[in-house]
Amino acid sequence: MGVHVEVMDLVAQMKAAEQAFVLATVVRTVSVTAAKAGAKAIIRPDGTIAAGWIGGGCAKGAVLKAARDALADGEPRMVSVQPENLLSELGVRPGESKDGVRFASNMCPSKGTMDIFVEPVLPHPSLVILGASPVALSLAAQARQLGYHVTLAAPAADIVAAPDAHVIVDGFAPRFLTDARRFVVVSTQGKGDQLALKHALTIDAAYYAFVGSRRKMAALRDKLIAAGLEAAAIDRVKAPAGLDLGAITPEEIAMSILAEITVERRRGRRAANPVARS
Repeated sequence: MGVHVEVMDLVAQMKAAEQAFVLATVVRTVSVTAAKAGAKAIIRPDGTIAAGWIGGGCAKGAVLKAARDALADGEPRMVSVQPENLLSELGVRPGESKDGVRFASNMCPSKGTMDIFVEPVLPHPSLVILGASPVALSLAAQARQLGYHVTLAAPAADIVAAPDAHVIVDGFAPRFLTDARRFVVVSTQGKGDQLALKHALTIDAAYYAFVGSRRKMAALRDKLIAAGLEAAAIDRVKAPAGLDLGAITPEEIAMSILAEITVERRRGRRAANPVARS
């Protein structure tokens, strides 16, 4: 009971800290196994077990591989570790999947069977906004409603209203970023555009956008290249930001940006799951 409480306490702490991890739970055992049903373990992205226990080497390798895959695609999975004779009876080989279960061979003398549910727990996607324009403030508020972890970075003097953000940073150098997939939007409305873009490009992100015209971005591109930034990095910035929805108001522009981010965010999962598009 004590170990179970320790694991669940750490789960709550890691979720609050926006850390990625896997919760592995033994859901069924047959015959002799080191761990029993209900045993849990927290697995970090580097493969280390932060807390708990789900048995020794007989199951560990298969669970760690499943944990890596789960963190990569965000999907939970079931792993069944069984002796080879039982796998043969089922008509599967180690490493194969059937009916949503991935099978692995138990080479230990115990010859027991253990089923483990592997559940990824990922941080909320991270939206990093540089600037405190009306679009920036509306973007922060709407993004929080959609479950994003929002960081807003802007000089304190530019912030005229309290942003609805998890983290507010004075200046354009964001700090305290989470390990989640990041989306970066520069919305400075002429106040420090070049400096904000320079800082934006130092962030490892899946999406970069600038709230401004193509002509303005082209002029800033020349200045950034002259300042030593690589053209290929600058050209990753989408300008103007957002889908072309005919948006006019700050709220509409923010909505169009979030729509574009949603397309980018979901693209990988749609490609991996063609059924979701049908």
